[in-house]
Amino acid sequence: MENEHITRAALSRLMEPQDATGLALVQAAGAWDALRIATGQIPAGPALEQEITGLLADSGAATGWGGMAAALKRWAPRIPDLAPERDLATMARLGGRLIVPSDDLWPTQLGDLGIHEPICLWWRGLEQELPGVDKSVALVGSRDSTSYGASVTGDLAYSLAQRGFTVVSGGAYGIDAHAHRAALAGGSGAVPTIAVMAGGVDRFYPSGNEDLLRAVCNQGAVLAEVPPGSAPTRYRFLQRNRLIAALAGVTVVVEARWRSGALNTAHHAENLGRPVGAVPGSVHSANSAGCHRLLRDGGAVCVTDAAEVAELASPSGQGLADPKTGRAADHDGLTLEDLILLDALPLRSTTSVDKLCAVAGLNAESVRAGLGRLGLLGLAVSEKGGWKRGKESG
Repeated sequence: MENEHITRAALSRLMEPQDATGLALVQAAGAWDALRIATGQIPAGPALEQEITGLLADSGAATGWGGMAAALKRWAPRIPDLAPERDLATMARLGGRLIVPSDDLWPTQLGDLGIHEPICLWWRGLEQELPGVDKSVALVGSRDSTSYGASVTGDLAYSLAQRGFTVVSGGAYGIDAHAHRAALAGGSGAVPTIAVMAGGVDRFYPSGNEDLLRAVCNQGAVLAEVPPGSAPTRYRFLQRNRLIAALAGVTVVVEARWRSGALNTAHHAENLGRPVGAVPGSVHSANSAGCHRLLRDGGAVCVTDAAEVAELASPSGQGLADPKTGRAADHDGLTLEDLILLDALPLRSTTSVDKLCAVAGLNAESVRAGLGRLGLLGLAVSEKGGWKRGKESG
């Protein structure tokens, strides 16, 4: 087990987050052989290259695949910097640890990322079990938040934390910071909030949030997939967004500009089949243009308070206000499109948005919007990237 940690620590320094070729190599050959191949100690061989090609094609990540030779050339400059024992010692000194997919503490919901599941996680904070997908909510949004965005985020995060949810965000200025701060104030669970970093967890970034992130570390958890000393580059910010979306059962965009990075997190959540919520703002506010875009395109459900977010996060409708409401009333309130979509949902196995489009004869936007509405009523459930009927639908 110790060798697995050392090996994956080395791989995380050698390969960038979401390096599809590297992740496919690890999946096909195992971490130990993947490291030896990546560092040029043993050859990959044509059979392994063929397997990697298949894995990349299946996951839709084959676009940049130029063969193992190109990948080896990309990784070569980092080989002299590999010092996994030093990185692990740094984490131990900080009171942290490295966890890998075979560990008991590994958040199993990250497996929903498939080939893009991280190689490992560098973790600062108390050693305790991280919450499951049904008890985690991601709150994300603009760095230059308005007083409205700060107020709404504070209300949502505080109330969700009081309900026992863990608030997941990215540790940045603006909405992220307001989310972490309010979750710490309202926290009633063991892990009130999780900050997912784009750089190494040895240095709290941005520096203006150092005290806040230290508090998150002391009461919750600070995570990253890159090793200590890694700089938070623009690419790494975009890649860590998939981890925020995967850790949470629902992603809520509180305030976002037209091209905000928060929309990238929402996109990852959508790809995982997880519900997305968006908070409406003033039609005159550029800071809410991204939220309105999500709502208009059908990629998100309108949420205005913690109760609505909790309902969206509920895996099978147990967060609904009145579970005794008759089924007929639930169905009576549905539009024709939602009734057609409900009929298309399987009872036991899960199905994808694409298959639902074909069965229900609806476009993707209508299906996603309908699933959001059915999810709020407990009539549809999201599980491992797919959808099926909820218990409320009988």
